[in-house]
Amino acid sequence: MAIHIGILTSGGDSPGLNAAIRGVGKSATNFYDMQVIGIRDGFRGLVENRIMQLDGNTLSGILTRGGTILGTSREKPHRMNFNGKRQDMTDVIVNNYQAHHLDALVCIGGGGTQKNALQLMEKGLNIITLPKTIDNDVAHTDTTFGFDTALGIATDAIDRLHSTAHSHHRIIVVEIMGHRAGWLALGSGLAGGADVILLPEIAYDIESVAESIRARAVGGKPFSIVAVAEGALPKGESEQYRMLRKRRSEAGNKRDRKNAKAELAAFEAAHANHTVTLSRQLEELTGLESRVTILGYLQRGGTPSAADRLLATRLGTACTDLISKGVFGVMVASKGEVAVPVPLAEVAGNKKLVPTDHPWVVSAKRIGINFGDS
Repeated sequence: MAIHIGILTSGGDSPGLNAAIRGVGKSATNFYDMQVIGIRDGFRGLVENRIMQLDGNTLSGILTRGGTILGTSREKPHRMNFNGKRQDMTDVIVNNYQAHHLDALVCIGGGGTQKNALQLMEKGLNIITLPKTIDNDVAHTDTTFGFDTALGIATDAIDRLHSTAHSHHRIIVVEIMGHRAGWLALGSGLAGGADVILLPEIAYDIESVAESIRARAVGGKPFSIVAVAEGALPKGESEQYRMLRKRRSEAGNKRDRKNAKAELAAFEAAHANHTVTLSRQLEELTGLESRVTILGYLQRGGTPSAADRLLATRLGTACTDLISKGVFGVMVASKGEVAVPVPLAEVAGNKKLVPTDHPWVVSAKRIGINFGDS
């Protein structure tokens, strides 16, 4: 009897999603003679029974397309919005999984998807996941598909900003995605020749940043590029943010959780325009004009790079190999050129942050890039 599998994409869109769907779908149908359905718009689509057949015609021509042909959402199975209320729809998902006679569910997504997938695994479903996110912060995999494409886009943006910074003797502050993990800002800042890189993992001193820019001006370079991750914060405020996040995660009763969540939300709202504030501070401290460029969703769009297509295809085909062997409850991780299964329990709830002694950080400091920590 043929094996039946379902595929869904969840969380933010990312280059390489279609390549992964294609890798799973084509290897499943062509090599293993499995039956494959696609589930629209993430976990919500599984609740609402919104499915489509994934056959040769559907999968043809999607390798180079950005986004996801299945659509996506950030809905959580245990807290899904129905009729204005948050409801636990996990049992509905289990029933629909069984109604479609699925033998496995492939969930493609980032950190949140890994946590949601673990909950469904604990309900008895055969779950296997693939790691995607431009932030590159999924634990226990060398890289995630989507990261390389976004890295190229952000690097190209920094390349283009050099000419206007040089021509007008300005500071250009470019905001790059990354709330808690600074891989994208670090990689693009290093590859694009930024003069300052600010990361969530390294709290910065604004005076240290300003001094490095003033020193460049004195040395005959009255312009600078500052690559800043959207989650980067100065010393003091960075510690406060960590404390608030810890308080929320450790809150015991419902009232404490509500209060901690409200405090964290208020802090985040107060720092929503952090990059603009940083630009103004640097202008005041250096006497140089400063301008802000926020790349935003531009980083997540467009055609996936060759590296992301290769990675997504490789992990997708490895996924069907594991399904054929009855290996479930794992994420298909990239380790060098090998795809390996990692237990979801080890992945969910963990983030791969930038170590302060990472080779990229070491190399950046050796060529004079300032991180605001000295």
